[in-house]
Amino acid sequence: MPFLLAMSRAIDALNTRIGAVCDYLVLLAVLISAGNAASRYAFSLSSNAFLEIQWQLFAAIVMLGASVTLKKNEHVRVDILYSWVSPATRLWIDLVGIILFMLPVLVLLFWLSVPFFADSFRLDEHSANPGGLPFWPVKFMLPLGFALLFLQALSELIKRIAAVRGVITLETTYEKPLQ
Repeated sequence: MPFLLAMSRAIDALNTRIGAVCDYLVLLAVLISAGNAASRYAFSLSSNAFLEIQWQLFAAIVMLGASVTLKKNEHVRVDILYSWVSPATRLWIDLVGIILFMLPVLVLLFWLSVPFFADSFRLDEHSANPGGLPFWPVKFMLPLGFALLFLQALSELIKRIAAVRGVITLETTYEKPLQ
């Protein structure tokens, strides 16, 4: 168990760093958006590349930020009963959900997204707009994001198993009140 908990901490650290990169990507997207709007209105200059990089950055922020969102327990929960049950029951709900639903779905999404990216990369797929950007970098965010989310799900699974076994406590996992 100590090795698995060390692996969990390493995954958490990786996704925390990637989350910090996402913070800067948000700033970059805002600056590009503001700069593009200012140049369009002040000088009647604009570029399709500036418009496209905004949605590409948004895609990167969402796909790369999902893993740190899971780590921070800030993801959306569908289970209405979750907020009414004890922390021990929550652990079991999380265990079952991660094993039966999250991990298999992430494996499937990763498996489906790799050829989607690979075909785009192989064909050097670009936007049809004049001055548009290549599509493969943003399509790469899909398998990368699903892989990072899979790793974080494994980390969460390790922590839940350790908590059920009494090796660690997870008060911080449930610090956010559910509404």
